[in-house]
Amino acid sequence: MLFVLIALWAIAAILWLSDRRSDINRRLGAVAFCGGAGALAAVLDLSWIPAAAEAGMSASNRQLLYYVQAASSLLSYYGLPYFFLLFALAYHRIRMPAAMYRLVQWLLVIPALLCLLLTPPYNELYPITFTIVVWWAVPFILFGTALILMKRQPYAALSRRHWIVCSAVLPPVLFSMVMNYVLPSTGMLRMWVYNTWFVGLGATVFVVGLFTYGFMGVRVLIDRRRFDTTYRAVTSGTAILNHAIKNDAAKMRLFSEKMKTYAIETNQAELLADIETVLSASKHMQDMVGRVHQRTEDLMLRPQREPLADVVLRTVKPIEALHKRVTFYLALEEGWSGMIDSAQIGEALGNLVVNALEAMKGEGDLRITLTEQKRELVIEVRDSGPGMDKNQIAKAFEPFYTTKAGSGANFGLGLPYAFQVMRKHKGALHVMSRPGHGTSVLMTFPKKGIQAARIETPAKKGGEVHVVD
Repeated sequence: MLFVLIALWAIAAILWLSDRRSDINRRLGAVAFCGGAGALAAVLDLSWIPAAAEAGMSASNRQLLYYVQAASSLLSYYGLPYFFLLFALAYHRIRMPAAMYRLVQWLLVIPALLCLLLTPPYNELYPITFTIVVWWAVPFILFGTALILMKRQPYAALSRRHWIVCSAVLPPVLFSMVMNYVLPSTGMLRMWVYNTWFVGLGATVFVVGLFTYGFMGVRVLIDRRRFDTTYRAVTSGTAILNHAIKNDAAKMRLFSEKMKTYAIETNQAELLADIETVLSASKHMQDMVGRVHQRTEDLMLRPQREPLADVVLRTVKPIEALHKRVTFYLALEEGWSGMIDSAQIGEALGNLVVNALEAMKGEGDLRITLTEQKRELVIEVRDSGPGMDKNQIAKAFEPFYTTKAGSGANFGLGLPYAFQVMRKHKGALHVMSRPGHGTSVLMTFPKKGIQAARIETPAKKGGEVHVVD
């Protein structure tokens, strides 16, 4: 049971520390904490309290340990089904007003409070009245399981993460439901000793999922912090480099212009040609450093309310006109506006579209969609190019990384820039790809983050999908 205690509380700590503002992470962390509390009660009962008695601990201190054991056991039995159902409600994203959501939380805690107040107190053999608790704990867990399984994930990469969550969470919770509530209610006590195997399975799935597709946004957070740190380092270094090279390049141009004048006056054609080469090189150097600096300087948003579909059209249409061998498919749900910096969003989207066109080598199918999810608006850019493997995806957001070798005009800053633009808008950027199956990039805007609103007009009431083939 010590392994269960360490594993579950470590998972709870990771979930809580990864995103303190996420209801989903807080609730799931509470589920893991309650499970760990049950393991703590078992460790106290089987190991620590007997060992303390043998070591000569005073009766009053052993009584204090007993109170900790009782509190931990009750927290596990009553807290696990309650927090699991709250997690399922948050994870499924059932729409309800905030006041209604708070009321539901208080209503769901009533069965646990009634059992705590009206049933016999804790003892080692019967920590709770199983024959009563089973009638609300099991429905809580079963209903929560159904909500989690019914969650829709419209995008493949997010669907993989959903099934990782299901595989890590549902088997241990359902197994503990049987061992902690169902079987004890029929007289088969202390069956919780078998929970270790399924907790170990869930912890393994959690760790594997964490380092592959991510788990409840934890890997996303780790990557995001790493990208932010790298981007800040690049920004600072580029600013210093830009200043130093700009000054030296200016000196080169100044003295080269003087030498050019002298070469013209003395009619030295060979010297004049060499000076023109130096002037051209200094101009090119300044231009290149300036272009890199523009992509790495800190972004300052100027948000205004803009229709997202219009921003997409303004960005894509000029690019479409230049690529006749590419078939563009646009499906844009109109009527949605948000407080966004349309220039930055357009530039970021343009980078994604150009990246896709370069990956397809100027021919193929390119799909750009704008869709509404429950709490998000999503712009997807999907190409029919060669796709990327896992290593390429992992490096895609790193500044100066590019798969387009030999392209002097490509700095590998398009995706890092788009990533920062989405972060500034409190959104996210997801890349999904497989070799031979193209690449899909998602720009997700939280509705609350951009104050999204539907523009209701007689012609477009209820939203309209704008499709261009």
